[in-house]
Amino acid sequence: MRSALKVLKGEQFASALVLWQKQHGRQHLPWQHTGDAYKVWLSEVMLQQTQVATVLAYYAKFLQAYPTVADLAVAPEQDVMQLWAGLGYYTRARNLHACAKQVVARFGGKFPRVVVELESLPGIGQSTAGAIASLAYGVPAPILDGNVKRVFCRYYGIEGYAEQAPIKKKLWAIAADNVPVAEPGVYNQALMDLGATCCLPRNPVCSACPLMGSCEALRKGMVGQLPTPKPKKPRPELHFISLIVQDEHGRVLLELQTGKGVWQSLWTPPCVACSAQPDTAELFSLVDQWIERYGLANSDVGAKQALCGQMETLHGQPWLVHELTHRKMHFKVLVLTLPGVRGGFYMVDEKPVPKIVHKLMVQVAQLLQSTQGAVAKQNALDF
Repeated sequence: MRSALKVLKGEQFASALVLWQKQHGRQHLPWQHTGDAYKVWLSEVMLQQTQVATVLAYYAKFLQAYPTVADLAVAPEQDVMQLWAGLGYYTRARNLHACAKQVVARFGGKFPRVVVELESLPGIGQSTAGAIASLAYGVPAPILDGNVKRVFCRYYGIEGYAEQAPIKKKLWAIAADNVPVAEPGVYNQALMDLGATCCLPRNPVCSACPLMGSCEALRKGMVGQLPTPKPKKPRPELHFISLIVQDEHGRVLLELQTGKGVWQSLWTPPCVACSAQPDTAELFSLVDQWIERYGLANSDVGAKQALCGQMETLHGQPWLVHELTHRKMHFKVLVLTLPGVRGGFYMVDEKPVPKIVHKLMVQVAQLLQSTQGAVAKQNALDF
């Protein structure tokens, strides 16, 4: 066990990080050094659960489309969802839009400086509020995002899952005690940068860390064990049959998801939950539902016959796996082509769709190129 200096707290801790940030921290992210609360807020929302490299392109597109919070507030929701499509965690996009409207309605189009007022806005929690207040306005407000939790847990040797109430309370107390009055924005950016570039979840670069000499986790040989992982719970595994109906122009039958759920306000092909090993009766029941709901019985291509003909090969079709944070989803597809102009058909890039839709289209293309039964015979489709 290595000897170490006493752990730093308060102004000493903050000073070490501010100095490091100025010398080694990231300086060229587009939302830095702007003093613009709108840009800081937009970046903070996008960076929740998403890496910087992915966010950069979306951030630029959003600013181009909506240069100010007032522009975003008056945008149609579907346009906002379309720009967000592919970034995931779509509740963020809905909250983003709702928040912009409230900033305009309640605060005259300017984000408030007070943390509790920021927290009253949709999608802004305590840490995001602290980031906006400190980075945009220089308010000495603490933050505690995932990177910061990791830095604190390792540096102070805090064991226990960080989201458990007693541990979270302890981490917030540390955050509040350490945030400096001078240059709080630089300090908070240092915490985030340290977690993003040195104190990584895996293979941390301890040799580049300004806190290396007094880090409790390093001293105890526990860097790999901290933060304490979340207790594992089995993710529910859900199974679905999706219906891909396309016209001769490549447009696909899509419907808006209006109910509460992971894909609310997005567009998807018809999709029905099924058992992990659906039997023939269950599959035929799904076809009957679709035939009735989408008026396919009146088509000239024998929709029911075509779909039922695919049942023989559906059992042999591999499940397409789509993993989300809290669930694991499995999909199989039935494919149909319908000539003529019909309502509800769109090019996939015309609507905000989740990533699974693109994966389903790839699955269909692969099936059509294979020699699997009736699906392979529908080579008139062009994906």
